[in-house]
Amino acid sequence: MNSIDLHCDTAIRLLYENLELRDSICKVDINKLKKAGALAQVFAHFVELNLVENPYEEFKKINKKLMEEIEKNSDEIEVVTTLDEMYKAKANSKIGAFLSIEEGEVLEGKIERLKEVYDLGIRFITLTWNFENTIGYPNINFKYKDRGLKDKGKELVLEMEKLGIIPDCSHLSDAGFYDLIDICKKPFVATHSNARAITNHPRNLTDDMIIKLANKGGIMGLNFCSAFLGEAKVSTIESMLAHLKHIRNIGGIDVIALGTDYDGIENEVEIKDIGDIGILRDILLKEKFTNTEIDKIFYKNVERMIKECLK
Repeated sequence: MNSIDLHCDTAIRLLYENLELRDSICKVDINKLKKAGALAQVFAHFVELNLVENPYEEFKKINKKLMEEIEKNSDEIEVVTTLDEMYKAKANSKIGAFLSIEEGEVLEGKIERLKEVYDLGIRFITLTWNFENTIGYPNINFKYKDRGLKDKGKELVLEMEKLGIIPDCSHLSDAGFYDLIDICKKPFVATHSNARAITNHPRNLTDDMIIKLANKGGIMGLNFCSAFLGEAKVSTIESMLAHLKHIRNIGGIDVIALGTDYDGIENEVEIKDIGDIGILRDILLKEKFTNTEIDKIFYKNVERMIKECLK
């Protein structure tokens, strides 16, 4: 079994709880990733603007700890930035670690900052979290849903595409999403978002968004957060299936991926950690998803997008 998860918040737990990457209380660690048959894991550098003085300096602290842990376990995991690098890592029995930023204000509106984070290995940037920033607006509580990307945000997104960084619209306002549809020449991603038609939450995508994202060649990662799935406390596989089936019916199988949000969500999940992700594969087979469809969800759709966007 192969898998690629587009979003976890493990990196901040490593720093703030002084944990280790090999084996820990986290929902994602090296041992659990090995059990998951992980080709790669996307590790987010999440910065919460209202709790930090300088978002870029906070990003660097998170990155320093993550790099120390990856280096300490270099026999089993390494940073990768392309599909070729991921498969070279696999050939050496290593897990690939793709890097992302979750909060575009780490860039502080500086175009030159993009090259700095690119050189540190960042290949995905979640443009906003729950705060307005120099790029645009969040979709929190639908408060800013009609406010699109700012001019600086559009400039940064176009530069991301030139460099080879994939814009991520999870958390972004509805109007910001449509701006990405208009200006992006390549596919972009919703690393951890579900279907709004199933659960009317501002973090989820409408049917029209799903269709437009699919037509763009983009993908969306199934988020295991109970609020986005429509659950009160524990995220069930049944609710995941409802979203997966709907997204497949609306946008087609090629738009679906995994974006668990492990170590960022606080609720319990029926699939308790990334090591048990194979349970979902077994259930999908029972639900008459074909092996080809399941492979697309688990890793092949991400591979396609990475091949097109990351050189």
